[in-house]
Amino acid sequence: MKRKREKVGKALLLTAAAALIGGLVWMCQRWIPSPGVRYGILAVAAGIFAVAGIWAAWQRKQVTAFADELCATLDDMMAGRKPEEGEQVYEDTLTARVQGKLRQFGEMTGESREQSRRDKETLQALVSDISHQVKTPISNIRMFTGILKNHSLPEEKRQEFLELLDGQAGKLDFLMQSLIKMSRLETGTFTLHVEEASLYETIARAVSQVWAGAEKKEISVSVECDSSIRVRHDAKWTAEALGNILDNAVKYTAPGGQIVIRVRPWQMYTRVDVTDTGIGIAPEHYHDVFRRFYRAEEVAGQEGVGLGLYLAQEIIRLQKGYITVKSVPGQGSTFTVYLLS
Repeated sequence: MKRKREKVGKALLLTAAAALIGGLVWMCQRWIPSPGVRYGILAVAAGIFAVAGIWAAWQRKQVTAFADELCATLDDMMAGRKPEEGEQVYEDTLTARVQGKLRQFGEMTGESREQSRRDKETLQALVSDISHQVKTPISNIRMFTGILKNHSLPEEKRQEFLELLDGQAGKLDFLMQSLIKMSRLETGTFTLHVEEASLYETIARAVSQVWAGAEKKEISVSVECDSSIRVRHDAKWTAEALGNILDNAVKYTAPGGQIVIRVRPWQMYTRVDVTDTGIGIAPEHYHDVFRRFYRAEEVAGQEGVGLGLYLAQEIIRLQKGYITVKSVPGQGSTFTVYLLS
């Protein structure tokens, strides 16, 4: 149908051109007696028609080339390929401008697809980590429940298994709460209420979370902080971040050890040092300890899931602060929290 319409259009155009030329010839013969002048006028008219035809053909070729270039660019974008850049991209032409906009759109959609791919990989890794982490406490709970249901045990032994069961349930609850916090951090649904507040009170709140464990191991905890120091921070979540660092310090410090918290105001940041006399960290693992679910081989037997320092770092980072660590294996570690003043 399209080709038929094109043939009809060409026929009409040729008919109109022939009629126009015929009319021009007739007028020349009727009104211009000189043959030389008539032939001259007809030659000029023929030249004008020839130029018009050439111009129309060139315009059509330009439109076809323009459409081909755009189609090629769109084909590359739909196939996920980066469109090839020719010299025309840097020219001030309609084709160059349209192609430039298409390339910008392609880059934006490409970035969106890449972000979607990364988010999918993160979600898959998170699901895998959760599955791995909850497996142990759930298996232990089932085992202890089975023993209590199917065996007649002395009261003392029964209480022992009940305490073990309660401990595994507590571990599972801690793990799930940590995973909820982690998912909120990674999905951006985590809300901080940053305001100027007493840093001393925040540290006291963090220390209270680990005081019982430190006292049980006879670990002394001291705080060197001026009670007048006020910093813009979220008191609740900053206390949790510091509490996670202190929890690690208590966990990996031998009985009778020491933990010291020192606060030093700087010009742009307020520095909080948490120093312990624990087992220490090898320099090559400074960055590893902040990874989620990371557990060093030497502490694999200790209680924990490897989320405390990861959560601490993310909480401080969301307040435009950061955490560093320095350590000597066998002598202790210092975790330093920098809060924006």
